[in-house]
Amino acid sequence: MATDWLQLRAGKSAWLQIKEQGLTEDAVQLLVGASGGPKWFVLQGLDRYLFGEFFAARQRPLDLLGTSAGAWRFAALGQQDPVAASELFCRLYRTQTYSAKPDVLEITDEARKLLAEYIPDTAVDEILNQERFRHHWIVARCRGMTGSEGKRQLVGLLTSAAANSVKREWLGKFYERVIFHHPASRATFTEHWNDLPTHYATLSTANFKQALLATGSIPMVLEGVRDIPGAPSGMYRDGGVTDYHFDLDFSGVDGLVLYPHFHHEVIPGWFDKRIKKRRTTGSQWPNVILLTPTQEFIDALPFGKIPDRTDFAKLDADARIKYWQQAVEQGKWMADQFHEWIATDKIRDKVELWT
Repeated sequence: MATDWLQLRAGKSAWLQIKEQGLTEDAVQLLVGASGGPKWFVLQGLDRYLFGEFFAARQRPLDLLGTSAGAWRFAALGQQDPVAASELFCRLYRTQTYSAKPDVLEITDEARKLLAEYIPDTAVDEILNQERFRHHWIVARCRGMTGSEGKRQLVGLLTSAAANSVKREWLGKFYERVIFHHPASRATFTEHWNDLPTHYATLSTANFKQALLATGSIPMVLEGVRDIPGAPSGMYRDGGVTDYHFDLDFSGVDGLVLYPHFHHEVIPGWFDKRIKKRRTTGSQWPNVILLTPTQEFIDALPFGKIPDRTDFAKLDADARIKYWQQAVEQGKWMADQFHEWIATDKIRDKVELWT
């Protein structure tokens, strides 16, 4: 019996639709990408298939929603050759190296260098001047001490984490959600997101790179990005702070939501990792299709785990780069399986009801 490397779970309406009709690219209206640093390497194969085959012939607009690594992954879409751009980003990220004890300035400088190579000015123009792929990035706008650097930021982080542990809505006292959106999109599917203070800013040549850098600016790891043009003034940081894996109402999406994810759980915000009762379920997302690696896939990885940021400290550069490359290569197993299930219509049997 062949091993399933991929688990496919869907909310009730998405499950019924796949059972009855299978899955086509036209049925999908929103593609979602989460925060998570190098965890996304196992999804690179799926990205390559989705960008280069599944959505390749699509003509009507596809909405994209990403924070942090998810937003960076999706920045390949809208470029002239999205597969080449995606593979470039994968290589640049995978081969990053730092000094023995890098500080915030060094890590931020390396991120800026990566961004400049991955997204040259010509790529910004390509993305903004096309309408097939409409980007939406979430960035966290800081309030109070969370907008400082150094020890004051740490105090702000600890205070905001404590407030969030009591009530997620209290996170809005420390961070606001800012949605940067493609100029061709009015971001209508986000209009009823009122769990946290939410603002909007249109992506432009003046703010594209700053917004992308900001949504990946992990607190205490990278410097924040201050005063992004076209957005409310202030300090901006990683969008995963407010929306780590998302706990948002997708009922405003006119179609299915496709969510390739590296974790079997969906954790709303960065501070919710250890709050087990805060997990998104299929009952909350009836139109969402969640693609995740199976335990068999994870067990077959080197070290029996998905890559993460602790690998920088635990492994030397050569061992880490080799391990991450193996994770990328193994991720193709999931992509091949997903492709096969769609092509043979096995997807109707493989989809599970997510409750």
